Amino acid sequence: MYKRIQTTRNTSVVEERLADKREETQPGVEDIPGFDPQSIAPYMVKDPHALAMNLARALEHLGHAASEWLGPRERGEIPDPAADPITDLVKTLSDVVNYWVSEPQRTLEAQTLLFSSYIGIWTRTLSQAAGQQTPEPADLPKDKRFSDDEWAKNPFFAFLRQAYQVTASWAEKLVADAEGLDDHTRQKAAFYVRQLTAALSPANFALTNPEVYRQTVASSGANFVEGMRMLAEDISAGGGQLRLRHTDPSKFKVGQNLALTPGKVVAQSDLCEVIQYDPSTKTVLKRPLLIVPPWINKFYILDLTPQKSFIKWCVDQGHTVFVISWVNPDARHATKNWEAYIEEGIEFALDTVEKATGENKVNAIGYCVGGTLLAATLALHARKKDRRIASATFLTTQVDFTLAGDLKVFVDEEQLAAIEKQMNRTGYLEGSKMANAFNMLRASELIWPYVVNNYLMGKEPLPFDLLYWNADSTRMAAANHAYYLRNCYLDNRLGKGEMTLAGQVISLKDVKIPIYNLATREDHIAPPRSVFRGSALFGGPVEFVLSGSGHIAGVVNPPDKQKYQYWTSGKPKGEFDDWLAKAQETSGSWWPHWHAWVSKRDDDQVPARNPGGEALNAIGDAPGAYVLERA
Repeated sequence: MYKRIQTTRNTSVVEERLADKREETQPGVEDIPGFDPQSIAPYMVKDPHALAMNLARALEHLGHAASEWLGPRERGEIPDPAADPITDLVKTLSDVVNYWVSEPQRTLEAQTLLFSSYIGIWTRTLSQAAGQQTPEPADLPKDKRFSDDEWAKNPFFAFLRQAYQVTASWAEKLVADAEGLDDHTRQKAAFYVRQLTAALSPANFALTNPEVYRQTVASSGANFVEGMRMLAEDISAGGGQLRLRHTDPSKFKVGQNLALTPGKVVAQSDLCEVIQYDPSTKTVLKRPLLIVPPWINKFYILDLTPQKSFIKWCVDQGHTVFVISWVNPDARHATKNWEAYIEEGIEFALDTVEKATGENKVNAIGYCVGGTLLAATLALHARKKDRRIASATFLTTQVDFTLAGDLKVFVDEEQLAAIEKQMNRTGYLEGSKMANAFNMLRASELIWPYVVNNYLMGKEPLPFDLLYWNADSTRMAAANHAYYLRNCYLDNRLGKGEMTLAGQVISLKDVKIPIYNLATREDHIAPPRSVFRGSALFGGPVEFVLSGSGHIAGVVNPPDKQKYQYWTSGKPKGEFDDWLAKAQETSGSWWPHWHAWVSKRDDDQVPARNPGGEALNAIGDAPGAYVLERA
C-alpha cells in the first residue's frame, strides 16, 4: 500500500516537472515576434456577470423597439408599401449578374479579379501577424469609417477592412463594366451596390468594429443598453418608422437660436407666408430681393444662426429682403399643383413686395427646387409679358434633368406610380420619405456612422444646427410633387421646352433677363454638370459660377469664414470640363461676387424700408408660423 502511494506521488512529481519543462520549451502567444500582450487587453472581458446582465437589459430595450415598430403595422396605421424596394433592387442587380454569368469566360474573369486581390490581402495578413512591417496597398481608398488605428495595426481588423474595400470596389466595377444596360438601370444598379456595401461594412457590427468592441468590454455592455434605449425612442418618435437622430434636438428651437434675423410676416396665403426683414443700413438698394427657397426643406437653411445667415448678410449689404416661407402641407393641400405654387407662392410674393415697397422690379433668388419653380415662372411670365423679375439667381438649381443626380434612381414609371398611389391615399408624401431618400444618397456619411455611434456605442450625437435643419422635414402636396417628378425628373419637359403651365407650353429660351447660375462642385443632388448644361437653355446672358463643397455647405458659406473657393469663367459655353479648365479660382465665399453682380444690374439707393411699409400691417414676427409646423 505504501509503495503504491509513493509511486503515485513520484509519478505526479514527474508529470509536473515535464509540464513545467514543456511550458519552458513550447512558445506561447507572448513569444510571437512583435507581439504586445497589452494589445489584446482592451478586448478581454473583465466582468462576465455585468456583461451578461447588460446584454439582457439591452435585449429588453430591443424588445420595446420591436413593439414600437410592429404596433402601428398591426393596427393598420402604416399600410403595406405599394412597391417593395427590395423587389426593384433584386430585379436591377439581376441584370448585372446575368451579364457576368451568361458566359463562362466572363464568370472566370470576375472571379479571378476578386480572388487575386484576396490572395494578396491574405499574404499581407500572415506577414503582419508574424510581426513583419507590411505596407498597405496604395490603391485602398481613404475612408472615415476606418479612422481607428486598429483598422491598420491589428491583423484581424486590417484583414476585414481590406477584404471589404476590395470587395466593394470589385462590385462597383462589375456594374460599370456590365454591357447591355440602359443608363437608368446602370445608375440604379450602381446606387443599390453602394447601399449594400455601405450596410455590410465591418464598421457597422459590434464584433468587427474595434472601437465598438473596446467600448463594449470597457463598459461591460452598458453601451448596448443605452443604444437600444435610443433605438426604441427613435422608432417611437417616427411613429413606427426609424427616425435616425443626427443631433440633439433639445438644443435647438426655431425662432430662439435659429432663424433669428429680425423681420415681420407681412402677407400670408394658403401656401406661404411672406417675410420682410428689418433693414440694418440707412439706405438700401432700390430694387428689392425676393428669395424662393425649396418647399422640400424649410427656408431657414439660409438663416441658421447670425454668423451663418445668408439672409442677414444680404440685409447688411443693403438689400430689402423678402423670403417665401412655404406651408408644411397636409391633406387640405392635396390638389395644389405647380400652377398653384406659382400663383399663391411666387406671384403672391411679387404682389406683396410691390405693396410693401412700391417697386415693380425685383431681383429674385431660387434655391434648389425653388429655383426650378422660379425658372418655370420666368418662362411663363415671358409668355404673359410679366417683367416684374428683373434678374434671377439660381442656387444649385436644375432646369435640365438629363444629367440629374442619384435622385433619378427613385423615379421611373413603376416607382412613380407607387408613390402617386401612396400620396393619393393621404393627400401628401410624408416628410420622412424625402428625408430618407436624401440620407441614402450619402449613406456612408448620414446613416451608418450614426447607427454605430447611437445604437452600438450608445452615444448621443453632438448638437449641430445644420443636421437639426436636415431632420426638420416637410411634407409634399400630392399634386405638386407628382407634377414635379413627372415633368422634371421623369420626362424632362422643362429642359425640352415641353412643359405646360396655365394652358401654355413654356420655353426657357424666352427668358431674356440676366441670370446668375451657381453650382457646387461636390453636389450629389444637383450635379455641377447638370446645372452647367441647364445654363445653355436660357435666352439671355448667364453668369455661371462654381463653388467648392456641396449642395448646402457650398451655398451657406459666409465670407468671414474664409472657407472653400469659387471659380468663374464668364459664359458657360462648350463642355463643363473645358469651362473648368479655363476658369479662374478665387478663395473664399462666392457671396461678395454675387453681390457685386446683382448691384451692377441696378445700384440705385433709397432710404431704408420698414417691413410692410404704409400699405401692409405685420401679421407676426419672423420666422412666422408656417415654419414651426413639424412633419
